[in-house]
Amino acid sequence: MTARFDAIGLVVTDMAAAVTFYRRLGLAFPAGAEDQPHAEAELPGGLRLLLDTEETVRSFHPGWRPPAGGGRASLALRCDGPGEVDALYEELVGAGYHGELKPWDAVWGQRYAVLHDPDGNGVDLFAPLPAP
Repeated sequence: MTARFDAIGLVVTDMAAAVTFYRRLGLAFPAGAEDQPHAEAELPGGLRLLLDTEETVRSFHPGWRPPAGGGRASLALRCDGPGEVDALYEELVGAGYHGELKPWDAVWGQRYAVLHDPDGNGVDLFAPLPAP
């Protein structure tokens, strides 16, 4: 028996806000997903991003509480190029989302930026820098 990585799940406070944010990043949630207690978007390579409302999680785990303090996980999204990192970051910050770290050229050879989704989860945007 072998377990196979299939999905990433996030618990969200406001499904409509979460779906809107991730759609802006290019994820294809089905029409009406923003009104559901559970939503899924297929990711490249066949993985899925699963969103569940806090109420949904409490329906099967009544003692569940949102974590306190800073985040421990983030999603990393590869952009087509360094300019797309900058443009996407500016678009989302301009739309009112929290920009944690402005785009910079990281020492590991990528243009990198960090945002937060509506629930405070880290979302990293990156693209390889051109070879020197």
